[in-house]
Amino acid sequence: MSTPPVDLARLLAEVDADRMVGTVGALAGPVFTGRRAGSPGGRKARRWLGEQLSSLGARVDDVSFEVRAVPQIHAVPKVRRHDGIDLHRLVFGRSVMPHPASADLPAARHGELAVAGSGDPAGRWLAIPAGMSLFDAYGHADGAAGLLIARDTDPDGWHYTVLAGPDPGPLPILMLDPVTHAALIAAAGAGWFTANAPIRRIDVTATNLHANWPASGPPISEVLLTAHYDGVGDHPDLRQPGASDNATGVAVVLEAARILSPGLPHGAGLAVALLDAEELGALGSAHHADRLRAAGASPSVINVDGAGRLGAAAAVEAGGPAHRLLALLDQAGRHTGLPLTAGPVASDNRRYAAAGFAAVGIGAGMGGYHSPADTPERVDPATLVAVCRLVVATVWLTATSTPTLSSLIGD
Repeated sequence: MSTPPVDLARLLAEVDADRMVGTVGALAGPVFTGRRAGSPGGRKARRWLGEQLSSLGARVDDVSFEVRAVPQIHAVPKVRRHDGIDLHRLVFGRSVMPHPASADLPAARHGELAVAGSGDPAGRWLAIPAGMSLFDAYGHADGAAGLLIARDTDPDGWHYTVLAGPDPGPLPILMLDPVTHAALIAAAGAGWFTANAPIRRIDVTATNLHANWPASGPPISEVLLTAHYDGVGDHPDLRQPGASDNATGVAVVLEAARILSPGLPHGAGLAVALLDAEELGALGSAHHADRLRAAGASPSVINVDGAGRLGAAAAVEAGGPAHRLLALLDQAGRHTGLPLTAGPVASDNRRYAAAGFAAVGIGAGMGGYHSPADTPERVDPATLVAVCRLVVATVWLTATSTPTLSSLIGD
């Protein structure tokens, strides 16, 4: 096996796990309150990240855009149920969570328990039976107090927070863990339910960070590294750190930029976009892709959405005219020893691909995302290193147009 280029070997050796772990810990800390788009914590995170990029010698621009009707749980729901024998208080985030399509119900509403589609719904809380859609449940809910729908929780017993979803409907809707929901079905006609659903929609300003290290000569290539820095945000009395999703992706991109920006070949350009509002439907990347297309730019895009813990392989999704980029990524994976597999990476890479750019998404997430379980201590430092080395090698190959590179693992 031939010896790999000295410059690439040196760059790969510079990948620093401790630095990335520190970035993840900072972004997932309480100061940034889960980094929801448009929130005070999100703005603090953006300013901090701008300082990190500026310290790497980049020209950094903030580009803002408006986002409408962002759901926000503005108080801890107060929920009680009675099964005809015993009173039970439901735990916010575990047994109960307002549904994204719920109407705002700040004050508690009391009513008997019933099953949607059975009997008179007026004044009652209706448990939606298995197999009935939310849309169909509305047809059985004239005058109902509200709707109760079963939703699976994650392996740690937490409900997932979802910000991108349907418009609010006419009734308060609560998601319940399957065991609690089954108990309500069983108590229909005998028990009662009292709850509020404090969820409102607010208009916010989201902000992308664009950083550039212009090519030192006539351009031969430009690579854009992207990761979203926003999270789903903290709820009242409920921290949601957003460590793997996506403080890890941001940490990888920052570390790769630190290593690559001073050492790319003559004529190779590097840019970074740290994106907002991914959790609201990848709106930050859609906004950025439109700007790039209007400017006539044509970078190769590498998006990192999660580098928390590797399974058997990192997932890769390619889109747009990405044949060459995907081949270089595969070559980089073989060289660095990171197995890759085709798999869905439903993130910002899709927006760039849809706009006609060569784009790949890389994902190595972990369980617990969008919940309080997504904590820094669960992030695997070796995964951060492996994904960062993959990104560094891919950018280097793209910039140098190296046709072949031997594998360190001998295949």
